[in-house]
Amino acid sequence: GGELVPDAVNVQGGVIAEDVRPGIPLTEKLGRIFTALAGEVAQSIDVEVRGEITEYDVKVLELAALKGVFADIVEDQVSYVNAPLLAAERGTAVRLVTDPESPDHRNLITIRGTLADGSQSSVSGTLIGINRRERLVELDGFLVDLEPTDHLAFFRYEDRPGMVGTVGQILGEAGVNIAGMQVSRDAKGGKALVALSVDSAVPADVLEAIRTSINAESVRGVDLT
Repeated sequence: GGELVPDAVNVQGGVIAEDVRPGIPLTEKLGRIFTALAGEVAQSIDVEVRGEITEYDVKVLELAALKGVFADIVEDQVSYVNAPLLAAERGTAVRLVTDPESPDHRNLITIRGTLADGSQSSVSGTLIGINRRERLVELDGFLVDLEPTDHLAFFRYEDRPGMVGTVGQILGEAGVNIAGMQVSRDAKGGKALVALSVDSAVPADVLEAIRTSINAESVRGVDLT
């Protein structure tokens, strides 16, 4: 919720550049997806912004990322003003990292965090074409190409035949319609990630049924409504 461009944000000249604006809602979604994937509050968070967009002041994207990260963690309404305070209260160190070089995308926004056990979690997105369509392009090191629609689900498991069919079958039996599906493989470890956009939220018992059927090591549903 909240207005797209917050008045309370101090940016250079008090104006958010036209090229930066479309990245605000995308970055907030990335923050919410990051929290869903991580399943905990990160010890540290880097908001990495790459590409042409970095010639502008992109501080607002750091705030949008934090707003998304904490939106589903705290009961209170999270704003651009209180999001950095929530991070500070929880001892989460936050950095904004910019790089004018972006090898694969004109602009790329990544939220990368270190968790309590020292492992890392990350999510990346970009805006494509003149209509600036939002795309998820990376999740915890797995490459994907998925629109971040209102309802998403992610399953990570040991790659073996038949798993994707099983996921589709269980969702179909539960009446959950799949809008988009991506299977991404990690060449090194034999792990796979299924990333789904679905037309309605996946109920917890359905997520659990999928977890046991494919012996998933992690199962996450994300509701961005």
